[in-house]
Amino acid sequence: MTQKLIKKLVAVFVSTTFAFTPLLGNACTAVNVIAKDGSVVAGRTMEWAFDMKWELIANPKGTNILMTAPTSMKLPATTLASKYAFVGVAPGVLQGSPAYLEGQNEAGLAISGNFLPGFTEYQTVTPQDKNYVSVMNFGGFILGMFGSVKELRTEIPKYKVWYDTSEVKGIPTPPWLHFVLTDRNGESIIVEFVKGQMVIHENVAGVLTNAPTYDWHLNNVRNYLSLTSTATSSVAVNGANVTEIGQGGGLMGLSADYTPPSRFVRQTYLKQFAYQSANSAEAIQLAGHFLNNVDMPAGVARSTDGKQVVSDYTQWVNLKDLNNNRMKIANYSNRTNYIEIDLNQVFKSGKSKTWVIDQLPYPKNDLTAELLK
Repeated sequence: MTQKLIKKLVAVFVSTTFAFTPLLGNACTAVNVIAKDGSVVAGRTMEWAFDMKWELIANPKGTNILMTAPTSMKLPATTLASKYAFVGVAPGVLQGSPAYLEGQNEAGLAISGNFLPGFTEYQTVTPQDKNYVSVMNFGGFILGMFGSVKELRTEIPKYKVWYDTSEVKGIPTPPWLHFVLTDRNGESIIVEFVKGQMVIHENVAGVLTNAPTYDWHLNNVRNYLSLTSTATSSVAVNGANVTEIGQGGGLMGLSADYTPPSRFVRQTYLKQFAYQSANSAEAIQLAGHFLNNVDMPAGVARSTDGKQVVSDYTQWVNLKDLNNNRMKIANYSNRTNYIEIDLNQVFKSGKSKTWVIDQLPYPKNDLTAELLK
């Protein structure tokens, strides 16, 4: 059997596995809001069917960032000292170093990782490669080492991003992910790994959900061009004037389900039609309103794991004020009681600390003093 034929068979096996494996993973939504004064807020929800013991982790400047290749490659590992302090969110169930799927750094750069099953194929590290990082360390690498999207566009294509199932323990599903990266200048990109290549899209919609890939979602939005914020108020029927029942009819046809395409379209059009925020405070409120439209109560989106029936639900929501280095976070049980954190004070303290998100002192409003103890 030729090497070429083997590769084709492996590709068919992988695609078939993706097609028939239950998608038991997160169903997240990310949205960016830019205010009239230039303030940038990046918000996201995290949905999952399992308790991931999510942790909020503060990392000072100089934190170690591990850069490795797959163990089988026997290539040298490198430890970088982070250029920036950052706060991130990682699953506590994962064994080993934190895998950050969410966070922001002191330079005003944010990351959110969303599930992309069925389309993600990470890069292959070769013996000739000098720059590589596991996808499990990709979030910390981005937050610790880069300060802007402009810098990311140039630098991250120089690295191979890989994943090996044998080297990750503790999570219930492989980390098939794509990422939205946003900075305080309002620039934003989507990073995906498709057919073994890194693909970078301009985040023109300011929205990210899950599968399919970002370019597919943009094309799908074109199916909803008839949506409008102002409905027809009345029509004449056989000479009689028939008026609308209530406001909002212009959005008739906007899908209300929780699939990734529907969530993407819903967020895109809400962003399009909503009045623009004046400043960061209003932008945070607006981002929260957008994400309320994809909030997932437990039980409404179920799937089967063997004989067990499980349901995705919104485990937490995070709002990141990138210009003022502030964060607001709330878990499922305290969905309307955001805890606010002044990250400038956290970064200034130089402390490293970890909190379980479900054990934060809700419903306190400001947690900064607690962080600095």
